[in-house]
Amino acid sequence: MAPTHVLRCCQRGLAWIPVIFIALVVCWSYYAYVVELCLFTIPSTIEKVIYLTVFHVSFIMFVWSYWKAIFTRPATPSKEFCLPKSEKEQYEKEQRPETQQEILKRVATSLPLYTRTGAGAIRYCDRCQVIKPDRCHHCSACDMCVLKMDHHCPWVNNCVGFSNYKYFILFLTYSLVYCLFIAASVLQYFIKFWTNDLPESHAKFHVLFLFFVAAMFCISILSLFTYHLWLVGKNRSTIEAFRAPVFRNGPDKNGFSLGFSKNIAQVFGDQKKYWLLPVFTSQGDGFSFPTRLVTIDPEQPTECLQPAGLDKG
Repeated sequence: MAPTHVLRCCQRGLAWIPVIFIALVVCWSYYAYVVELCLFTIPSTIEKVIYLTVFHVSFIMFVWSYWKAIFTRPATPSKEFCLPKSEKEQYEKEQRPETQQEILKRVATSLPLYTRTGAGAIRYCDRCQVIKPDRCHHCSACDMCVLKMDHHCPWVNNCVGFSNYKYFILFLTYSLVYCLFIAASVLQYFIKFWTNDLPESHAKFHVLFLFFVAAMFCISILSLFTYHLWLVGKNRSTIEAFRAPVFRNGPDKNGFSLGFSKNIAQVFGDQKKYWLLPVFTSQGDGFSFPTRLVTIDPEQPTECLQPAGLDKG
């Protein structure tokens, strides 16, 4: 047990290396832009004020969203998705998969579940000992089941899912804005240093390298950013993009798609004034999600299918 515990601690420590790397790059970029470029290189006071204002707005939004993506704990299934004590004992004693499924089906009748395994069985996590809600998956890196899991991201050292997917999208957005602004505003001074139009100084290395780093990150982030925007528009997770969710009538890659505007609202919420702020506004509770199903599932309890606001007094 001791060696396993030590190994686990080492893995957790090493997992922070990508985050530390990003933090060091961002700290250096702040110094290079604010001190070396704006204070020591740019001669115009008005230009300095404009650049520093825009830079700090993008910097603050980037750091804020990055912090939220890293330190927001992934949401996990509630106790309602755990087997009751008697059913759990029966499940653990039973050796036949068919009988185990019968036990799971009895418990699942009171749960809002639409998706199944590829074989049509109730999705159950033996590791966490919970019935998996729709769109929930087990993350081996976090060692937990994560609601609406998208992927485990080493750059935030966290599982991206229902609780922090909006923060992750905003992290990509503001990191792209941050890099684009740096590259665009540094370009003219990069050219002047490169062509020796400016005198040699200690700022030259920082300005030249700052442009290369900003442009490199810009290119790498852009592809990931556009891909996740496409996923938001389709209301799919990365996992669902590679493996379509399976409903009782079979796989359906568009099973959770509600139309472009409603798909966006699922992640960013109804109030557009909060869309660009890293505060939680996603719709739902992470346990159940509206689907494109047009027929009522006979195995679903009526209260799970009835939309809010239609209850009869």
